[in-house]
Amino acid sequence: MTKFIPRMLCALAFSLPAPALAAPADEEGETADSEADASEVEAEADSDSGVAFSSTVNLGGDGKVDQSRDHLPWIHRWTPERNMIELGVYGGIMLLAESHELFQAARDLPDQGYKPLKRVLPDFGLRAGYYPIRYFGVEAEGGLMPARLADGSGRANIYTIRGQLVGQLGLWSVVPFVLVGGGAIGVSSPRAVLGKDIDPALHFGGGVKVYVHRLVMLRLDLRDVVTYKQSVEAGFISHNLEALLGISVTLGRRKIEPRAEPAPEPVNDDRDGDGIPNDLDACPDEPETVNGFKDSDGCPEVDTDGDGIYDDLDACVADPETVNGYEDEDGCPEEDSDDDGFLDPEDSCPQEPETDNGYQDGDGCPDEVPQDVANFTGSIDGITFDTDKDTIRKSSTKTLDAAVEVLKTYSDVRIEISGHTDAEGDREHNLDLSRRRADSVKRYLVEHGIDESRIETVGYGPDRPVDSNDTKSGRANNRRIEFKPITRKGREKAAR
Repeated sequence: MTKFIPRMLCALAFSLPAPALAAPADEEGETADSEADASEVEAEADSDSGVAFSSTVNLGGDGKVDQSRDHLPWIHRWTPERNMIELGVYGGIMLLAESHELFQAARDLPDQGYKPLKRVLPDFGLRAGYYPIRYFGVEAEGGLMPARLADGSGRANIYTIRGQLVGQLGLWSVVPFVLVGGGAIGVSSPRAVLGKDIDPALHFGGGVKVYVHRLVMLRLDLRDVVTYKQSVEAGFISHNLEALLGISVTLGRRKIEPRAEPAPEPVNDDRDGDGIPNDLDACPDEPETVNGFKDSDGCPEVDTDGDGIYDDLDACVADPETVNGYEDEDGCPEEDSDDDGFLDPEDSCPQEPETDNGYQDGDGCPDEVPQDVANFTGSIDGITFDTDKDTIRKSSTKTLDAAVEVLKTYSDVRIEISGHTDAEGDREHNLDLSRRRADSVKRYLVEHGIDESRIETVGYGPDRPVDSNDTKSGRANNRRIEFKPITRKGREKAAR
């Protein structure tokens, strides 16, 4: 075996045709003449960007399918480019030499185990290739050739495992190539047929690829596979001819940005420079005011009173709108003659200001608080609690029921219930106690039919005394519940 490889290489050198000995053209070695002869499409395919006018799945880019090649002639549309991957299958035939050495030698068998095979074998396999530049690549193949003995008495499987270097002229969609490589050829069969054997093999040849689509390539190979032969009388190598047809998926093409179309010449003049052509501009010498209002008519909009409502929409062109939440889009000012916060159109008494006292504060008219309501304003006698608790004593029921009746009678009255304590003990505790007592009173009123949205509660603790905390009677006066009507202005202030 050690002597075989140098002898085979020597014999192979004499048997190779001249084109097969030529090394693939290096991309850096292209001459200026070849570049000059190449079309603009080919020059772009060989640029530093690595972009070629061909298309496959982009393994490292945005995955978009490039449509910019459609205008190109087919012969330039799918030329090879850098960093392409080709994955394919092939089928064909191999013409075996008359003598082969694919058998397992055995002294106990006739002719030491050798049996002739039928010379024409079907040939199938898989192929994978990587092309770092468009003129050169490396490939690996695995093939299978079902075979029969020449007399038909037995079957065997011939297989190949090999790699090769490929040089190709990658200037067009039709690409001629040459290749040279090596590997092994073997046989697998029952012992009585040929047994199992594997021999080194070299191969060389050429062919043509046709890139028919960004993802599809067709291929024809013609090769000479050089390996051992059984007899050494006429030389120790055999030449086995191989013809293959294949189809491959091509991956790795890059996206080509479409060339920008020149900007069209302006069709119309625009004298006032507002972007609207004269033939569409109602005011060709006055630029449009771009403000979201009639921006396509080409005319400036006027706002005589400066209230932000253009004259076309302003019912009071010379009087600015009063922005107050009432008909603010008509462009007219609204008046409040009595200055009570109610605009005249909504004021039942436009010449008399509203009395803001918590009673009928929404009609704009002056009024007095009914006596029943006034009786439940301020400190409410008769509401008492258990000591240091928020539990209402039963003695308070009469007063609370009377408050319920007043609130039911005057349903527009809203009240604030505030709780107060004396200054004995911890302030924070007293603040919490006063708030809970106010909440207890609210809870009683709500449970007896008053809408809870009409009642607000607060606890002031000892902070708002009405008497001295130095005497027992003064402290008793300071422990109290107060009712206070909530006015309209009070509600607005709380909302802010």
